[in-house]
Amino acid sequence: MAKILIKGGRVINPAQKFDDTCDILIEKDKITAIGKGLDAKGAEVIDAAGKIVTPGLIDIHVHLRDPGLEYKEDIVSGTLSAVTGGFTAVACMPNTKPVNDNQSVTSYIMKKAAEQGHCRVFPIASITKGLSGESMTEMGELKELGVRAVSDDGKPVSNPQLMRRAMEYARPFGITIISHAEDLDLVGSGVMNEGPVATELGLKGIPWVAEDAATAREVMLAEFTGAHLHVAHVSTKGSIDIVRQAKKRGVNVTCEAAPHHFILTDEAVRGYNTNAKMNPPLRSAEDREAVRQGIADGTVDAIATDHAPHHIDEKNVEFNLAMNGIVGLETALPLTLQLVEDGLIDLPKAVALLTCGPAAVLDLPLGVLEVGGPADVTVFDPKLEWTVEAQKLVSKSKNTPFDGWKMKGAAVFTLVAGKVAYARK
Repeated sequence: MAKILIKGGRVINPAQKFDDTCDILIEKDKITAIGKGLDAKGAEVIDAAGKIVTPGLIDIHVHLRDPGLEYKEDIVSGTLSAVTGGFTAVACMPNTKPVNDNQSVTSYIMKKAAEQGHCRVFPIASITKGLSGESMTEMGELKELGVRAVSDDGKPVSNPQLMRRAMEYARPFGITIISHAEDLDLVGSGVMNEGPVATELGLKGIPWVAEDAATAREVMLAEFTGAHLHVAHVSTKGSIDIVRQAKKRGVNVTCEAAPHHFILTDEAVRGYNTNAKMNPPLRSAEDREAVRQGIADGTVDAIATDHAPHHIDEKNVEFNLAMNGIVGLETALPLTLQLVEDGLIDLPKAVALLTCGPAAVLDLPLGVLEVGGPADVTVFDPKLEWTVEAQKLVSKSKNTPFDGWKMKGAAVFTLVAGKVAYARK
């Protein structure tokens, strides 16, 4: 169907501070009208009464594991998981095999996503070749292909001189530097947050200062070079405050928070639950509250899942040996809506953190509903109650700490470039 009319929904378009009940007409891949009582002649009608209609959700931090690790996830399954969760665009991290550190790997991802993917995919390339932390990638060449950000996510760039040069090199190209802020010497052999729970479980802890020290260094380098720094998955009170103060000084810094860091604490690790093992680790209740306050006061620019699929055999081992990470694309929307339920933020703010906020971080021409703009639209039911069943997740991997949780809110239609990519049955 070339024409689709989304009728009678509450349209929340935070980029334009628009919040009203109206219709959206889509023809081919563009939005052609937004208003009340639009003519549905010749159009497929999506009844959105009682639903929320927003720009397509954007996740700027996912691991699609493709190429090379397709047994965990691939571009097809990962993007299907994305549209099921209401996401119309994702940015994928470079820790694939081979690493996305050159034009050929970037081209492979873009081509496969265009031909077989269910949503838009924006590849993030690595800062250093092979994620080795030793020499920089050819950012100029990568920018020509459309790469908007570089990151060694999963590993920090430990050499401050190299990070300085990377920032200086990225700045004229308008490339965002995404930092995995972690001091590996302070992490040592830690496997979870350092604190009473780690002590009780007899597990080696990762102190908050490992993240804070690295965040402080990155912010100072960004202040020195003028580059755009984006701090991934902030999880500590200190990191939030460092970013908050830097923004007040005018430093070009943004940051993201993951749902697991504003919902869970290290208490979830009890029972040696490897699905609660991630990097950065789940922190204390005080840290969780600080992340939530950072979301409320605007310190946090985007909510991102850090969707990190792993095969069951990589999780079904002793805690010390288990891989870090959880899947998050299908649970992010209801967990974000929980912040609204808790009275921390209002619904337009929640939508902004999943749409125009992440779009601004990577300078994507998305995250807004406007006539002539791309028809990427998410329709969700904020009252729909459902229970997470790990084995029924669309992702190839089932590593979620939310198995059995009752959720409220879910995408019912996800439209990418004017086509229905997902409809909840």
